Amino acid sequence: MEGLNETFVTEFLLLGVTSLPKLQVLLFISFFTFYLFSFVGNLIIIVVVISDHGLHTPMYFFLGNLSFLDFFYSSTTVPKMLSGLLMEDKKISFQGCITQLYVFHFLGSTEAMLLMTMSYDRYVAICKPLRYHVLMARDICIQLAFTSWVVGCLYSLSHTILTSRLPFCSANKVTHFYCDIKPLLKLACTDTHINESLVNIVTGSVAVGTFILIIISYVFIAIHIQNIHSEQGRYKALSTCTSHLIVVLLYYGTAFCTYLRPATKESLEQDRITAVLFTVITPALNPLIYALRNKEVKRALRKLISDDHNQIRVLKN
Repeated sequence: MEGLNETFVTEFLLLGVTSLPKLQVLLFISFFTFYLFSFVGNLIIIVVVISDHGLHTPMYFFLGNLSFLDFFYSSTTVPKMLSGLLMEDKKISFQGCITQLYVFHFLGSTEAMLLMTMSYDRYVAICKPLRYHVLMARDICIQLAFTSWVVGCLYSLSHTILTSRLPFCSANKVTHFYCDIKPLLKLACTDTHINESLVNIVTGSVAVGTFILIIISYVFIAIHIQNIHSEQGRYKALSTCTSHLIVVLLYYGTAFCTYLRPATKESLEQDRITAVLFTVITPALNPLIYALRNKEVKRALRKLISDDHNQIRVLKN
């Protein structure tokens, strides 16, 4: 990348969540707890989905992908943020900053594509149950997941390349606890209107486009549920969608607030607060939302614990 030769800044200073010493310890304990829940919870779902043959279905295949994303998504930003809350050294190298930018947006945009794919899976399961095993065959599920990852990779690559080619002359204080596009654009010593337009157009297209398709899927699902005469049948259909809908609202609510508004000094400060939701809290809540509301996941988890316990007893004997 030729633009890197024009870069005078070799490292950035992440300002973190807060500069108040009294809050830093409290925030560290809170965020570390959420991060631990996210790390362990998503890892458990991945293990359960892989180990239990009863969960080898399209819905849980995509859930496993989602947990895999969340597993690394929070790990891209939270450890650096936690170290910044305890240590005075909040520096990150230019290469490290660009890498963090790429990985964060790669995983985030892939999650948007996966949430859309999961809504399509629910649409087929509820509205076209007789053709479900044909429309959601193993090969098709793999292709849908692969497409989600490729789109996320290309989306993030476009932002990362353009951002890395910008000249950063002297200002290096990033108004955030991780390297994100809008705070970095504010530090560039050149006109960034093209980059800002790209953020609004491309990010808006991915976010709004996938959200609209999710809404369309659920409109068809709602119409179909209205035609179900059995109250038990309606409840069963709704129960398979509730967890996904909650995750969608959490994800898109924070994403729209962060990336679909102009980058002003006030908005950048607010973005730090909003970012805590989708980097720390949401990845920790996703396993709880799916595990606590899903009988099959709880059954598979109990079976896994029981099998492990029995194996330990056999080894002891």
